[in-house]
Amino acid sequence: MGLLTIGAFARASRLSPKALRLYDELGLLPPARVDPYSGYRRYDPAQLERARLVAWLRRLGMPLADIRAVCELAPEAAAREVRAYWARVEADTAARRDLAAFLVDHLSGKDTTMSSDHPTLGIRYAVLSDTGSVRESNDDAGYAGPRLLAVADGFGGGRHAGEAAIEALKPLDAGVPGGELLSALEEAAHRARESVSALAASDPALRDVGTTLTAVVWSGSRLGLVHIGDSRAYLLRDGELFQITHDHTVVQSLIDEGRITPEEAASHPQRALLLRAMGGGSAFEPDFALRDARAEDRYLLCSDGLTGVVPSGEIRRVLASEDDPGRAVRELVALANRAGGPDNVTCVVAHVAEQGALTSA
Repeated sequence: MGLLTIGAFARASRLSPKALRLYDELGLLPPARVDPYSGYRRYDPAQLERARLVAWLRRLGMPLADIRAVCELAPEAAAREVRAYWARVEADTAARRDLAAFLVDHLSGKDTTMSSDHPTLGIRYAVLSDTGSVRESNDDAGYAGPRLLAVADGFGGGRHAGEAAIEALKPLDAGVPGGELLSALEEAAHRARESVSALAASDPALRDVGTTLTAVVWSGSRLGLVHIGDSRAYLLRDGELFQITHDHTVVQSLIDEGRITPEEAASHPQRALLLRAMGGGSAFEPDFALRDARAEDRYLLCSDGLTGVVPSGEIRRVLASEDDPGRAVRELVALANRAGGPDNVTCVVAHVAEQGALTSA
């Protein structure tokens, strides 16, 4: 078979002539021959496989720069890259799904019954932070109040970064109407970032200062979550433990992309490397979510000083068996220290209950 005209090649590859001209200009799919006088493009039938791959990847929504990289790889490596790309798409879609659900409720008026003017649920809470058995100072910070729970794990300059971030969130503890949770959290997160940036600018020794931040804010029967870094939030509901945050680390991205297993991540040399954080040169892309709370829910916010050494089964056992949040945080910190306490550890535990039950407790 001879060379194909651009029209014939477009029909065979299911790419438009306009797209083929663009991909030629980008060097992604150059024609086999270009007439020096008319500029008319002709394509080799052998190019159809690459052209169809480009068409499929475009239907996935993959950016052209990524498509170029995939097309240059061997099939097995290309398959890994497509798998990794789709894992990122699914993670982004999950975050957008939560936001869409909130907007549907908000715009349909459902959240009017969940505003802070009609509180139906409340929390009993406790916080404990410990230096651990190895570190000389505690770079963690934690806070627990009637409407705000927060944990931050500072780096590059001690606990001051975490404290600055949490301090910026404390006005939320005065209460936020349910319909304003998302915007209030976003504004508070930017204030926190500005506080950390100001700290970094105050002293050359603190130029690399930064922190993780995981916080929840209560409003009636709804809570808002802001999260960046590798501190975590867990929910114990009906006896099952759920991690409701996603670690922003190199190893978690490798797990998401299927390149390593969770077991391999535990000993990975880059397990502490953050992809997102407040300050420290990391990307500032917090996750936001809104959730409906239920009576009997139990929440845990913690730094990686707990999750790095205490198995999830032990965390679930403590949250499920301990009815007092104060005793729960003490037992969790003790478990981390008995496991060697290689890092600072901070835990915040909150038990959700009907307001009447809280009053009578």
